[in-house]
Amino acid sequence: MPKILSVAEAIPPFVISQNDTMEFARELFSESFKDIERLLTAFQNGQIEKRHFVKGLDWFKKEHSFQEKNDTYIENAIELGKIAIQNCLENKNFLNGTVDFSEIEAIFTISSTGIATPSIEARIMNDLPFSTHTKRIPIWGLGCAGGASGLSRAYEYCLAFPKAKVLVLSIELCSLTFQKNDRSKSNLIGTSLFADGVACALIVGDEVPTTTYTNKNTIPVILGTQSTTKKDSLDVMGWDLKDEGLFVIFSKSIPVLIENWLKPNVETFLGKHKLTSKDIQHFIAHPGGLKVLEAYTKALDLPPSMIHHSLEVLKTFGNMSSATVFYVLDRFMQDEIPKGDIGILAALGPGFSSELLLVRWE
Repeated sequence: MPKILSVAEAIPPFVISQNDTMEFARELFSESFKDIERLLTAFQNGQIEKRHFVKGLDWFKKEHSFQEKNDTYIENAIELGKIAIQNCLENKNFLNGTVDFSEIEAIFTISSTGIATPSIEARIMNDLPFSTHTKRIPIWGLGCAGGASGLSRAYEYCLAFPKAKVLVLSIELCSLTFQKNDRSKSNLIGTSLFADGVACALIVGDEVPTTTYTNKNTIPVILGTQSTTKKDSLDVMGWDLKDEGLFVIFSKSIPVLIENWLKPNVETFLGKHKLTSKDIQHFIAHPGGLKVLEAYTKALDLPPSMIHHSLEVLKTFGNMSSATVFYVLDRFMQDEIPKGDIGILAALGPGFSSELLLVRWE
């Protein structure tokens, strides 16, 4: 079965504390909400301490056109994408040496926060020495579920081509979608939660001699995946595209949806593999927010220790949309996990949808 050999991040340069973003929001939203102080508790209660952006906070105090924001997205996506790829292919935490660019057969590029044609990986391929025959599979619009979905599609590719080595590159510059004149509660909550992040994972097929590449005692093997989209739930999360750019849609019902919908979804998935939730030792969860993680544990009856890595990523990086689950996966892969342990990688996104992967360390 396909395996995850390496994962790495490229961290944007500007570190913004949650206190600073709260003061920014107080200044911006105080005229629109009489109960602004009550709403600002979202900044304090979400357990986020800092986030990383591609621009400093002063940049967001000024007006920027959709074109300017998208040009900034393309410029930073290329630079951070190149760093993430290089970090992934030479990550000493996981690899014995460097995997050459020419060995990569396909690149899956995941994003929902900017638009580029030619897509970002084509631009990166002009700067890094990939083969001119490397396949390009850009995937747009999956939001927070995109990282897990990208891993699923890479898994399927490697099932079809068992000698393949492929990259999943996730680029999310959520801060650049910020709308200064949007006084909605969705924008306020988004301001408290979303951040910028870029990450890359290396997936290989069954016929790749992994012992040649890995320096880990055990690595996660993908046993299967499941994609699910809930009917009549298009308004739960996503973007509203207007003249000024992308306006966030973010429903307060998300934690309730998770509690009521996720458990049967997960049980169906595990049942196909003759497993139950009691067989799961590791939960690689996309941390959509503190309430989302709490809904995960409540719905699946998980001990709090199983979301430790997800909480840590949320605290230090915020929600970076699709890239976030890679940051969590990185921390799991750095652990010494016993052979045979079972885990689920999970993420939720617009649609309303879920992406699940079943992994076993071998």
